[in-house]
Amino acid sequence: MAMDIKICGLSTAETIERASARGATHVGFIHFPKSPRHLSLDAMAALRPLVPPGVKLVVVTVDADDATLGAIAARVRPDMLQLHGHETPERLAEVKRRTGLPAMKALSVGSAADLDAVAAYRPVADAILLDAKRPKGSELPGGNGVSFDWRLLAALDPATRYMLSGGLHAGNVAEALALVSPAGIDVSSGVESAPGVKDVALIEAFFDALDGAPPIQERKAS
Repeated sequence: MAMDIKICGLSTAETIERASARGATHVGFIHFPKSPRHLSLDAMAALRPLVPPGVKLVVVTVDADDATLGAIAARVRPDMLQLHGHETPERLAEVKRRTGLPAMKALSVGSAADLDAVAAYRPVADAILLDAKRPKGSELPGGNGVSFDWRLLAALDPATRYMLSGGLHAGNVAEALALVSPAGIDVSSGVESAPGVKDVALIEAFFDALDGAPPIQERKAS
């Protein structure tokens, strides 16, 4: 099965087109005012028609209330929501029921103990994203440009499907994929020239690096 590739925090027609053309399976819009990648409901709705068929749109929120999530579902019509806050498994199930949308849950990883949370979310989440814990002083739960020790993921149940995130960029994504075999990868700050400013050249370089990484079957056999 091919690996999913999510380019998150997009905000322009050009970057949506390039990411999609190079092979992104998912593109992400951020709706979180504290983020430099934040898009209003109007901006997301305007960009929505630019996401080509076959590419899934994910809208990322952080502890959003029901009214906000309902407005996103109605106006933006994403294919999936990504909950990147402190949402419990029960809240995740409620969000799915209220919006009628699949939901991805992002979990922060800094130590082996943090992986214990995965078991509670697996039965209800449509996807699990494992991201690095935010550095001290940051108000952003993701998009901080930091990674975690990928070797920790060896402790996961091999049947666990997850998307890897946190500090990935063209210079290290092949190294990450030499250590772990995620179902997907997610990149945001690693393809930016400044916080919130996606760079087409860096998007191209990221996909070039992916093209040069060994296939999943070879990594698992090594």
